[in-house]
Amino acid sequence: MSETTIKLPKDTVIPNHVAMILDGNRRWARARGLKPWEGHYNGYLAIEKLAKSVRDLGVHTFTVWAWSTENWDRPKEEIDAIMDLFRKALKEKEKEFHKDKVALVHLGRKDRLPEDIRKMLVKIESETAKYKKNHIYNLAVDYGGRSEIVRAIQKVIDDGLKNIDEVTFEKYLDTHNQPYPNPDLFIRTSGEQRTSGLLPWQMVYAEYLYSDVHLPDFTPEKLKEAILDYSRRRRRFGGNDAVEHFTFDPKLVANLELKWWRLGKIPEDVGFMTYAVRHIKEQFGLSRKLAVSAAGYMLYALKYQDKNKFDKAKNSLKKFYKLLKSELKLAFEPEIVASLEVELRKKKGESEELTQEHLAEVYRISLFQAAKAAHLRVLANVAKNKGDWKSAEDYLEKYYSALKERVA
Repeated sequence: MSETTIKLPKDTVIPNHVAMILDGNRRWARARGLKPWEGHYNGYLAIEKLAKSVRDLGVHTFTVWAWSTENWDRPKEEIDAIMDLFRKALKEKEKEFHKDKVALVHLGRKDRLPEDIRKMLVKIESETAKYKKNHIYNLAVDYGGRSEIVRAIQKVIDDGLKNIDEVTFEKYLDTHNQPYPNPDLFIRTSGEQRTSGLLPWQMVYAEYLYSDVHLPDFTPEKLKEAILDYSRRRRRFGGNDAVEHFTFDPKLVANLELKWWRLGKIPEDVGFMTYAVRHIKEQFGLSRKLAVSAAGYMLYALKYQDKNKFDKAKNSLKKFYKLLKSELKLAFEPEIVASLEVELRKKKGESEELTQEHLAEVYRISLFQAAKAAHLRVLANVAKNKGDWKSAEDYLEKYYSALKERVA
């Protein structure tokens, strides 16, 4: 394991192939009064750490787009600095590729690269090809998506083929003979929200994640967050959803939750238990027996919370979520969800960021998909904390409707 090792919760779904567009180096440098190539160098240092981290996590293929077919239009001084960085990277990483058994694969054109870089690429590609079953590092240099497809078509023509299918055509792409040619997760840094033509054939079913962080600041911890977000997504590939659907009535669930909300700090009250059981039974589709057990865990969590015994509240919530996970076969980690909920309770439910993460973790949806429901949930909590019960119920109903749209 490397010093950049990051750990993920048990049962996290790890993508086989992660592809990245390395963006924001020049903006990062300008913001610090540095030269563009200083930004590129710091981006290179960031990618070094990320490449080690993806291998530690078990990601098989890592694709980085370092230089596009359009980048040749940049100033000569910048181009020369970047080519020197390529030389440095290839020389420094050659031994590491062998040590870690990583196959280097160049995506793109070689004919326009400086001769020494071209020779280094050919040599390292040839000598590391035997590691393809272990790990692949796809380095896209002088790469363009349309260029790749045109080059593939030209090869098809040169081979005299008249009738081809998708399987045959894929053999002519730059990613041919790879175990996982199609990215599962695509990441672009620096806030740009487009693919710019990276692997257009291969990325038809990739999950996209756009980060507003410039590449030099995109750490292994950010990568961990991206993979966690990917793990929560329900990938259908055009087919049916394998995840169990929730059938609750948003209006009824909102009304039940509001009723035990209004009981305030007297969870020992029989009415609280009655409404809590009905609420849990309706929302999650549990049997009455299981709903009673779940409501009991919630009751204890609230009692401990009111006494600021948050460790004990967390233990009760952990039991609550273990019960849900066991019954509903959801993929979340009770420890994580309970920790998030305790932090939320400390903030009286008014943190949108925490609410978003909590919903994404429990219901296995992306942070983006959880955004609308999280906003409404916070508004409901704000109204509750003000004692505005009419608004609280209205926002709760909208919250449950938004949530059901995402998980039903």
